[in-house]
Amino acid sequence: MKTVVKRKVKKTAYYLLAGIVAIFVISILGITYYNDYKYEQTYEYKLIAKGYTKEEAMKLQEKLSEDKINKLLELEQKEEIILKILDEKYYLEKNLDEYLSFYKENEEKSTYDIVAMVNTHANLNWYENIKEADTSKGNLLLVNKFYQLDENYTPESLTDVKNWYSWGSQKITQETYEAFINMFNKAKESNIKLIINSSYRDYQTQEKTYQELKNTFGSKRADAQAARPGHSEHETGLAVDLFDEKYTSTGNFKDSETYEWLKEHAHEFGFIERYPEDKEYLTGYTYEAWHWRYVGTEIASQIKEEQITFDEYYAYYIENQS
Repeated sequence: MKTVVKRKVKKTAYYLLAGIVAIFVISILGITYYNDYKYEQTYEYKLIAKGYTKEEAMKLQEKLSEDKINKLLELEQKEEIILKILDEKYYLEKNLDEYLSFYKENEEKSTYDIVAMVNTHANLNWYENIKEADTSKGNLLLVNKFYQLDENYTPESLTDVKNWYSWGSQKITQETYEAFINMFNKAKESNIKLIINSSYRDYQTQEKTYQELKNTFGSKRADAQAARPGHSEHETGLAVDLFDEKYTSTGNFKDSETYEWLKEHAHEFGFIERYPEDKEYLTGYTYEAWHWRYVGTEIASQIKEEQITFDEYYAYYIENQS
């Protein structure tokens, strides 16, 4: 009798143990299945399924909003170019769709140019989608082929430039004038005499300047060399065209010691080269070694260090923060 009882106890214990093991195994499998299911719902899993590596998926999640990731997942395959675009310093998420659209039509362009052109609106036709220039920005006012001043705009604190520093009657803002005098005096120590050849123009004067070029050379050349009224930096009172006593034309100033000096030192006094060489596709104007724009020493130094145009600076550091 005792033997039968013992067998029943052992059998019961065996079934109990087996049940516990079964429950444990089922629980583990259930947890595993649940975890797998949860992982399959993540962006990482979905991006990897599209062909991205784990590292690339992590980068996309770090730099893109959920809305942008969802749009990316709607594409039929992995979008290689987006990873290069994300690595660009001046990348702006708000422009991602436009970057990709512009790239598909311009695959020969670098990702730097794609980002720069879209940010500055230079992917559009010049004088298209024009906005009102924000005059509240002071020395950082942007006026170009996409940002226009009202025809009645007049800069504050315009002051006459003494003949010692210029040819003819010239005006610029007081702060620009003071910065120029400091730069003039420093340049003089290197036997360089800076001369302001052109400065402030009102809307009507700019209109006359543009029309004369247009009537002589046609619209295409006029637009490459001069701004339409309302779109000229000279209307801000912050821009000066500079020559020296020896190099007195737009054709030879780029070969002067004065130009080399300005490239090296102008930022120390708050001036930037506004239309540099090889940046015509961003500024909309041919290379102008003589055209210098006042923005203040801190910003001028940053623009020089980063080797960008003022258009790029404005798009990334000012417009993007508004």
